[in-house]
Amino acid sequence: MTRIDSSRSPSAAPASDGARAIIEVHGLRVERDALILDAIDWRVGAGEHWVILGANGSGKTSLLSVLTGYLGPTAGTISVLGETYGRADWRELRTRIGLVSSSIHQLMPGHETALNAVVSGRSAMIGMWGEAAGADRRRALEILREVEAEYLVDRPWRVLSQGERQRVLIGRALIAAPQLLVLDEPCAGLDPVAREHFLGFIERLLGRGGAPTLVLVTHHVEEIVAGFSHVLVLRGGRVLEAGPRSRVMTSATLARAFDAPLELASDGGRYSLKVGAEPAKVV
Repeated sequence: MTRIDSSRSPSAAPASDGARAIIEVHGLRVERDALILDAIDWRVGAGEHWVILGANGSGKTSLLSVLTGYLGPTAGTISVLGETYGRADWRELRTRIGLVSSSIHQLMPGHETALNAVVSGRSAMIGMWGEAAGADRRRALEILREVEAEYLVDRPWRVLSQGERQRVLIGRALIAAPQLLVLDEPCAGLDPVAREHFLGFIERLLGRGGAPTLVLVTHHVEEIVAGFSHVLVLRGGRVLEAGPRSRVMTSATLARAFDAPLELASDGGRYSLKVGAEPAKVV
């Protein structure tokens, strides 16, 4: 097990290398009754897979809501998949973004079969009307095989485990062939064994050719599997650190992010945290 530490001071994301941007955010500020996000600069290039990491209340969910058009910016510019907020129809853009979140879990009808749940993703609706067309059914079966859940094809949503539901929701997102797939705390509610099985699946998905750009939102370093190349760390609605994960994932950075003395270790490509007893002094 390797301890990971650094005394280097935090910095902003590295300058663009000219590669096509999947996400590009400059000077993002979101303010409602209070300041939510401020001075956010972030760029996701083609071929990169990112983790958004931070403590509860750091701004992870708010940033995700801005990217998907459910929370409007107060200032700054946002471009996703080449479309700029305010100049494009964000409702149409959402059809090109796969989103797996707890909000979809709660809306899915209990009688919906896994197959129909996947098919419904083609039109971004919740709940199927009637039977799936032949072509849609065949494609949904292919997708269920891809997400290693073909055996669930006719099972209703209400009897699926949390891990099975997550795989079906990823299949639901993939059927629309998204260029960007966002996983919003996908391991929430999973027991340790189910979580490891699910993370193994995510690692295999990241390793496949032609996989969409993945963005994982989490506050658990243990969920950062091989294949995620970059990390964005938020603290108090601002970027604490952003860049290649080998540079960002240090004990010093995470101690500041979580406002506690932490020791980050890596073993076989997976991370773990040891938490100290006294609060860290943050300057």
